[in-house]
Amino acid sequence: MAFEKTAIRLHILLTCLSVSKIIVSMGKNKPNPHAQALGSLGGKRRAETLSDAAIADIASKGGKARAAKLSASERKRIAKLAVAARERKRKGK
Repeated sequence: MAFEKTAIRLHILLTCLSVSKIIVSMGKNKPNPHAQALGSLGGKRRAETLSDAAIADIASKGGKARAAKLSASERKRIAKLAVAARERKRKGK
């Protein structure tokens, strides 16, 4: 009787350990390369059918979202780089 209780407790413990390992491994979020390839193909195919205005609209949303995440000092740094690039282009260098 005591052996059976010990065996049951051991079985429950091992089951809990294996379930916890499964739960931990689920949180790692490893990207599936096949899904990434299909997603990339779908995006390229969709881009072929979009008008220039629709592509510009989508890009604008992405730019606004990126700017919202940046700090003021980062936006300032990026703006200075853009000014310097325009100056180089204007001077022909």
